Order: sequence, then structure tokens, then C-alpha cells
Amino acid sequence: MVYPIPSHLSDLPIYKKAMDIITLSRNISTYLNQDLSYLKPDGSEDHHIYFSGDIVQQSTSLAPEIVNAELERHSDKKYKHIASLERLTTLLYKNCRRLEKSHSNGRDYLPILRSELKKFRRLQHTWMMTL
Repeated sequence: MVYPIPSHLSDLPIYKKAMDIITLSRNISTYLNQDLSYLKPDGSEDHHIYFSGDIVQQSTSLAPEIVNAELERHSDKKYKHIASLERLTTLLYKNCRRLEKSHSNGRDYLPILRSELKKFRRLQHTWMMTL
């Protein structure tokens, strides 16, 4: 889904990093799904495949929360978007850790995503001070 955003918001470093994280998580999820979609010898599926979808869903929600927080006029509603953004970042980080335990070659790329999330958190703290 494409969200119409004011041009000045797309220049924010935190927004750019969120877009990088979306792209990276989608690519990693695609790579992981190829390895994790096969059934085990006993006929069961690998439960890690669900975490790969979660990282895509959570990363896709980052940018709209940034836009909503920037455009919100009331501080209490603005802080709800900030809290949601912090929650999403924490969940993303946890799901990356869970996926690193999977039996896939794609797990080698998850430390890259986690390092991008660390950079995002630093940008997030700076950005929150400007709101």
C-alpha cells in the first residue's frame, strides 16, 4: 500500500531508514521462505516460517507510524504513535533473534537487519526529541 506523505517527511533520516528496513526485511523473508517452506520428514512444517512473515509485517508498519506521529497535532496522540513505533522495533528485533535459530542459509543476513534496527533506534531517539 502506498501512503501519500508530504515531501518534507520523506527527507527525514528515520523515514529513509524505515524504508531501508522494509526492503531488507522483504528480501530476507523471501530468501528464508524458500528454505523454510518445505515440510519436515515427519510431515510438519517449520514454525520459523511465521516469523519471516512477521518481520515483513512489522517493518511495513514502521513508516506509517512515523508519518502519523509527524502529522499528529495533539501530543497525547503523537506519543501513542511513538509508543507503537517502539513496540514494533522491539518485536522486529526479537523476531530477528528467533529467525537466527532457524535452519536456513538466510539466517546469515539477519545480523545485517539487526544492525540496521540498532541504527534505526538511535535515529528514533534523536527524532523523538524533535517532536
